[in-house]
Amino acid sequence: MKRDPAALLPLSPAMFHVLVALADGDTHGYAIMKEVEALTGGAVRLSTGTLYGIIKRLLSDGLIRESGPAEDQRRRSYELTAFGREVARAEAARLESTLAIAKRKALFRRQA
Repeated sequence: MKRDPAALLPLSPAMFHVLVALADGDTHGYAIMKEVEALTGGAVRLSTGTLYGIIKRLLSDGLIRESGPAEDQRRRSYELTAFGREVARAEAARLESTLAIAKRKALFRRQA
């Protein structure tokens, strides 16, 4: 039976950023932390503990997997699964829809 990506939404912002950081290919934890920081202009800085808690959860939910054997066993690499990519796309669409709703309100209208 095919899993429904929407069943895992909404994602926490940190979880979403980790999935986005893995969208271009497999990488290791430290590079994920640096990519998230770069993608958010420094607004999101994940601690090692937070990152590895997220990785544990994403592995458990089947959104990522460890990729091929690492040359250095201390540095594990991770990659998105097909389902993880579906969940990331679903969350991006949910956020886009939420923003579209907000933009229709006075919050974004020019004040005279």
